[in-house]
Amino acid sequence: MISLDKAVTARLKIQGENFEILVDPDLAFKYKQDEIKDVGDVVASEFIFKDAKKAEKAAISNLQKVFKTENVNVIAGEIIKKGEIELTTAQKRNMLEERKRQIIEYIVRNSMNPQTNAPNPPARIEAAMEQARVDIKFEKTAEQQIEGVLKKIREFVPIRFEKVKIAAKIPFHYAGGIHYTLKGIPILKEEYTSDSVLIMVEVPAGIQNEVLGKLSALTKGDVETKILK
Repeated sequence: MISLDKAVTARLKIQGENFEILVDPDLAFKYKQDEIKDVGDVVASEFIFKDAKKAEKAAISNLQKVFKTENVNVIAGEIIKKGEIELTTAQKRNMLEERKRQIIEYIVRNSMNPQTNAPNPPARIEAAMEQARVDIKFEKTAEQQIEGVLKKIREFVPIRFEKVKIAAKIPFHYAGGIHYTLKGIPILKEEYTSDSVLIMVEVPAGIQNEVLGKLSALTKGDVETKILK
């Protein structure tokens, strides 16, 4: 259960009654947006309150009347999903910065500069967001805001979303480390010869250099690679 030291109040007013539960602010928003499924990972109290600050518990009769259950996790989930989460100014600022970081990382990872065929640096994406006066909402996920952000920053930075295919010839004695090195990256082709392994992968344009770096590190530089159009 979450520590009470960092907990905030999630509140739902319904049918003339007030219900509150103590939650972790970051995890509560992730639960609200279906990024977390287990409400038990979010709550910091095993009680449903009428007034959390006064430690005044909600009456069982009211829980039954409104939620048709006394199950704390079920009720907590309803409060978080449908109610409001009370945040301090510092917490809002931190969550806003986290959303901004997630959006920048997504754009950098999945896009490229069509003028250079290379990824746009994070600093350039951030500068474009500032120039476009992008308004980030901490209440929404990064994914929910990507499209709107892109519409605004395309005027200030060239962006194209695409995937690239990378072909690589790897000496046979490094074959055992290929799948571990490329964990999470689909290998489209894998062919063994007498002295090497030929592979082809497809990745978001923004991480092509990262993948090339991993293959170079695996083989200590003894790898032949080619970017396929």
